[in-house]
Amino acid sequence: MIEIRNVTKCYDNLRAVDDLSCDILPGGVFGLVGVNGSGKSTLLRLISGVYHADEGSIKLFGEEVYDNPEAKKHIIYVPDNTQLVMSGSNMLEMAKFYAACYEKFSFEKFEKLTRVFNLNPKARIRSFSKGMMKQAQTVLALSCNTDIIMFDETYDGLDPLAKQIAAKLIYAEVCDRRACVIMTSHSLRELEDTCDTLALMYKGKLILQSDIGSLKTTLFKIQVAFADDTGREAFENIEGAELLSYTLNGRVATVIMKGDKAHAEAHIRKFNPLIFEMLPITLEEVFAYQMDALGYDFSLIMPE
Repeated sequence: MIEIRNVTKCYDNLRAVDDLSCDILPGGVFGLVGVNGSGKSTLLRLISGVYHADEGSIKLFGEEVYDNPEAKKHIIYVPDNTQLVMSGSNMLEMAKFYAACYEKFSFEKFEKLTRVFNLNPKARIRSFSKGMMKQAQTVLALSCNTDIIMFDETYDGLDPLAKQIAAKLIYAEVCDRRACVIMTSHSLRELEDTCDTLALMYKGKLILQSDIGSLKTTLFKIQVAFADDTGREAFENIEGAELLSYTLNGRVATVIMKGDKAHAEAHIRKFNPLIFEMLPITLEEVFAYQMDALGYDFSLIMPE
């Protein structure tokens, strides 16, 4: 487990991470979402022990991470910067470098993953494209077999096929080894199908953290139209369901509700709607309504 307690990190007068606390559990994928400058990369560097927190503590299985070589053996960090150290070397030489740092490094796994991504382990890394460099970073990181794997801007530079391959490999680490994977992105859509838990950062603070499954099962969207002048009142005061949003376009209403979906549907059908359809709700819509409840403008925090 990663325990983060009241962590603050400042650069001059900028609070890049501001009194942040959370727990990140093994055996899952933790997604950290936020616009550029929200503090995601700084938080990863704090967790990995690259940076020292000005205030607060970060512990891995009960031990402080910073200035603790034994704790750092459990962590591999893939930064957003795709310029690998020793970029004049080839991947095989880099693998030997990583193996010297991580005792669980597997050359068998390394060779398998280079074939999966169709990378030449003897080619000079400086000759790789940005996407190939990201793939090389992923191969080297996964081959270390650490308990915690952190990716900053996980899929940046990868084509759609490479993204699918990377996602499957990450799932395998979680399922087979119960690894803890932490991924960052500025896009909710990018992490929606990958993560078990998503946390939203804004101005150095963690303003929302939730299990994705719970978010999507408690909120639902309905599109409905009535023959008469039935309106918003049909969706209010339903036992076990709360009306969050009601938008009318002509005679067709789009409604967002929270709570007991089956009970809400049974209640609304009593009004004999001409149209009644349950629509899939996006994670962006879920976060938008959660942010609204907390008093934040989601369009400012996560602009398109």
